[in-house]
Amino acid sequence: MCPYSNILVLLDCTPVDDAVVHEVLRIALCGNAKVTLVHVVHSHTLDQDRVLRKKTDACVSERIRQFTASSVKADSVFLSGEPETELVRLINSGTYDLVAMATHGHKFFQDILLGSVSDYLKHTVHIPLLMIRG
Repeated sequence: MCPYSNILVLLDCTPVDDAVVHEVLRIALCGNAKVTLVHVVHSHTLDQDRVLRKKTDACVSERIRQFTASSVKADSVFLSGEPETELVRLINSGTYDLVAMATHGHKFFQDILLGSVSDYLKHTVHIPLLMIRG
């Protein structure tokens, strides 16, 4: 029996997502868990927003197919804004018992330049956070 029944999976729609999807699929199958896939569109212009939403829709649709092909219930949430703020708001407003995400494995200077959603979340959320190196 798996202790997780409602898993939130954070996607960034890059190849690193493969690792977390693979692991969450294993976890979800052991306990018949429901999976919610989320991606935050962080855009600065309307044109950029339109392009990113189209890319996100294709990415998330493919991931949902992966879960449903294995008989795992999956749905999705699309958010817009600053990833850290929007993700914490979603996590705190939901009934998730696990948050899972892939990490890029940035080192100190890259984290300073690029920011780190995983670092922010590990200091902010109060439910288990599974981070898989992508």
